[in-house]
Amino acid sequence: MKKLLIGVAIVLVVCVAALAQTFRGATLPVTQDVAITLVVPPQVKGVQVSAIYAGQMESLAAFAYRGGSFGDTRIFGMGSILVSHPQGNLLFDTGFGKDVDLHVAKMPLLMRMTTKYKREETVAAQLAQAGVPLTDISRIVLTHAHWDHVSGIPDLAGVQIMTSQEEAQFIESDDPMAALIHGFPDLAIAPLNYREGPYLGFPNSFDVFGDGSVVMVPAPGHTPGSTITFVHTEDNKHYALVGDLVWQKEGIELPAERPWVSRWLVDKDPAAVRGEIVHMHRLQQMWPELVIVPAHDRRVWDTLPRFPAGFVRPAHAEPATAEAAPAASTP
Repeated sequence: MKKLLIGVAIVLVVCVAALAQTFRGATLPVTQDVAITLVVPPQVKGVQVSAIYAGQMESLAAFAYRGGSFGDTRIFGMGSILVSHPQGNLLFDTGFGKDVDLHVAKMPLLMRMTTKYKREETVAAQLAQAGVPLTDISRIVLTHAHWDHVSGIPDLAGVQIMTSQEEAQFIESDDPMAALIHGFPDLAIAPLNYREGPYLGFPNSFDVFGDGSVVMVPAPGHTPGSTITFVHTEDNKHYALVGDLVWQKEGIELPAERPWVSRWLVDKDPAAVRGEIVHMHRLQQMWPELVIVPAHDRRVWDTLPRFPAGFVRPAHAEPATAEAAPAASTP
């Protein structure tokens, strides 16, 4: 019995040591296997970006990227990035909705146990307070369909949702990570097709308004249909909305992936995520003016204009039709 206990203790020590190793700082090798050609971005009058805060969680930097400290508590913000364009306004993700308590209760047990969240005013409430009717929002664009990005959808009833074909299939599946949005009734989802050619080293793209100011590219890995969107404003600012490719900006700057336990919890294809992190790191080195915006890094969001600053009432023309079929139309 004594030998058995000693053996078990040794195994536990080895396992703990191996787990601890996955939190140690380790930068990703930066390869040059994908060619990146920079673009000359447009300056389209009326294109603006603003941030709408809608909830937060606390986490440790150690869980966000390899090399982060266990003594460094970070605010993981939730919310929407509002992209205003004369042809229509886009809300990227929704943050926490009014029923966030119910939404958290539906999460897998391990996720509930590790989630410490705080409410903030919902996106829908802030739009209403600013006198912005939902008819002035053309689309909710999902970077991906995890619960903390979709909780506010029921509060924005009637606004069409745009996401990739692959993410639409993820939403329709029985995957527990898409369970919340899967259970929402009467979703109006317009899956997009990346019908344009290469863009900034990504193999294909979708030009939302047809003028180069808002361009989406596929970035599968965190979820099957995650996206990155590049936004070029009228005042010559340039943003990359990378969703949860990384949780904090150090992920791109170093570059570094999430530690193993975080990857195991949330990433569908960690290898794809690693490749895209390196891609964005290289792009940042080539284009220092590009502001990379992780969905949860409140430090980066604090540098953005806050809604309602920059809001432009649309002319009620529509973004490009998301679906590929020539006869398809969207309200």
